[in-house]
Amino acid sequence: MKRLSLTIEYLEYESIDELSAEDKSLMQQAHEAGNTAYAPYSNFSVGAAVLLENGVIVKGSNQENAAYPTGLCAERVAIFSAAAQFPGVAFKTIAITAKSSKISVSNPVTPCGGCRQAISEYEVLYNKPIRFLLMGETGKVLELKNVGSLLPLRFEAKNAFHAG
Repeated sequence: MKRLSLTIEYLEYESIDELSAEDKSLMQQAHEAGNTAYAPYSNFSVGAAVLLENGVIVKGSNQENAAYPTGLCAERVAIFSAAAQFPGVAFKTIAITAKSSKISVSNPVTPCGGCRQAISEYEVLYNKPIRFLLMGETGKVLELKNVGSLLPLRFEAKNAFHAG
């Protein structure tokens, strides 16, 4: 038996003001996207903005439904929309932020497991890392270099058992 460990590297910025102009703009667009969230059940509005390799930004927000959990997270709304509108164009960066009418969200929010797996598919498809910028409504910002930082030992189709 071997004991191994995984290390996750990321950058931490004290606030959005420390970001480059491009990253700050992307994060602000994620904030704007959060304003379009439909979150009457959780009162937790999430916004995502995806910067594509062609310079286009596609936004998404969480959309809840009374038949929980049939709603959709902001990250998947954004990436699925980007993939449908701009097929063949790789994702460069995804910015994610959240706010709530019930609590103060001052810590960075991360994608759920389902969103991490969905984003992972696009890294594999385009064979390029997707960078993450994560924050709450206020406070520090985390920068991660790829989805592997959020989903180590991720499931990939190449590792699945293929019958036949």
